[in-house]
Amino acid sequence: MTEPSPRPAASGGRTQPEEADRLRDMLRSPGYQKALVFCALIGVPVSLLAFWFLVVLHQLEHLMWADLPKGLGWDTPPWWWPLPLLLVSGILVGLVVTHMRGAGGHVPAAGLNPSSPGAAALPGVILAALFSLPLGAVLGPEAPLIALGGGLALLFRNLTRAPATPQSTALLGAAGAAAAISAIFGNPLIAAVMLMEVAGVGGTQLFAVMLPALLSSGVGSLVFTGFGRWTGLETAGLSLKIGLPSPRLDAGDVLWGVLMAVLIGAAVHLVLVGGRMTARFVAGRPVVHTAVCGLAAGVCAAVYALVTDRTPVDVASSGEATLSQMAADPHAWGVGALVAVLLFKGAGYAICLGSLRGGPIFPSLFLGGAAGVLLAPLPGLGVVPGMAAGMAAASASALRLPVSSVVLVVLLLGSAAMIPVVILAAVVAFVTVELLPSGPAVPPLGEPDRAAAAAKAPS
Repeated sequence: MTEPSPRPAASGGRTQPEEADRLRDMLRSPGYQKALVFCALIGVPVSLLAFWFLVVLHQLEHLMWADLPKGLGWDTPPWWWPLPLLLVSGILVGLVVTHMRGAGGHVPAAGLNPSSPGAAALPGVILAALFSLPLGAVLGPEAPLIALGGGLALLFRNLTRAPATPQSTALLGAAGAAAAISAIFGNPLIAAVMLMEVAGVGGTQLFAVMLPALLSSGVGSLVFTGFGRWTGLETAGLSLKIGLPSPRLDAGDVLWGVLMAVLIGAAVHLVLVGGRMTARFVAGRPVVHTAVCGLAAGVCAAVYALVTDRTPVDVASSGEATLSQMAADPHAWGVGALVAVLLFKGAGYAICLGSLRGGPIFPSLFLGGAAGVLLAPLPGLGVVPGMAAGMAAASASALRLPVSSVVLVVLLLGSAAMIPVVILAAVVAFVTVELLPSGPAVPPLGEPDRAAAAAKAPS
């Protein structure tokens, strides 16, 4: 009798036993074991520093948008309040980009970047975030946190004089970034999944396998849910009873969720293209043009406040707190206010993506949630499914990370009942955006747009 030939692996031409042996050898390697221990150790100081960084951001934001207006006699910031704050933000960020190493971190319009800017660039990254986020930039703190965590991990490696190799640099940078951003999401699972997806482990082949599997899992969940409801029968499965009431999905939720995903994907793509165009505009003259963009973002918030008679904080912020308020009381928002916040916050988001420093996650979640509340009155669509589909579609479109978007939205909602519509919306929006033209590229950090410079040069 002959031994059965080993089954081929999914890719790469290696057999499954060979892959298992390689994994076992790697785990037994003293170098890899030391790297695991070092990553665990640096997670402690990185997490603590990331926590205090977020505390400082929060306290400064509260000072600028709550304490100062109240100290001057206003219960809420007046309509013109964002104008001077964001103008100052643009000037200061432009100076950081021009005069400090690392240009204040990567441009948000380019998406999340897992690579560390290095320890020498950390002062510029921290200052640019402090000059952007508390002063009203329509961005979140996740991109500075990724840069902060990765840079701190490499700094600790240098202090301990550990050997520096390309592999160790990538490993420690990813570990430090994951430790840092777990502080903002409050869940280590989101941080781990996001860093793996941002790093592009597996490349295009991963997406080629992942998207069909993710899509079919969502469809399969819908079929099982519907079939079980129709027959009254149950199958054994792993589930947790959280004890919170969850709405049931129906055909209207699924249909509208898919259509919403296409529209939101196209809309967010236009915002991202606007962000890249803004980045090219800023690259020519960073200080002056960043100041102009900061003032323009302030105008968006000010005009919104004048039109709706609501607080400009709805537009001039990451949207994290406002999204929580909207989820708690969606009926407090009229149709006019929802349309206005989508238009003005979307415009401010595009401007800040290409000029100031921060991350793209929280504003995209807010825009998707607001779109879901706006479209919730459609026949057969509920508020919770609408917000779930909207947030999943917007975050997947902005981040180009469908799996991370699904995990993030599901954990934010705290409802397993919404998982199928979240998966479908994320996949459909991701595919929609990938099929659209990508638009202009973001210029490299600290380098002016050569095309713009050539256009201004005398003939």
